[in-house]
Amino acid sequence: MNLNIQTVHFEADSKLISHVEKKISKLNQFNDNITNVDVYLKLDNIVHNIKDKIVEIKVLIPKHEFFVKHSCKSFEESFDAAVSAVIAQIKKRKEKMLA
Repeated sequence: MNLNIQTVHFEADSKLISHVEKKISKLNQFNDNITNVDVYLKLDNIVHNIKDKIVEIKVLIPKHEFFVKHSCKSFEESFDAAVSAVIAQIKKRKEKMLA
């Protein structure tokens, strides 16, 4: 699994990067065929007032792509919610494939 983390308009600290890497590594439990994961961390700027932290996650498996976008007041909160949503999508897809 290839992990790509991109930050837009800011530099992420090592604590945030390690949080993302730790959570993303757990995705292999739900699908062994994950080839690539892209994580985008963005600041939602409204006239120079930083409002929300936006997290986008794109997970690629052969013949399918999962995408989630979530925003909250902190990156950790946004990321955790986005990862939960991606896991739900992966589980749902796996159930459909088994049925």
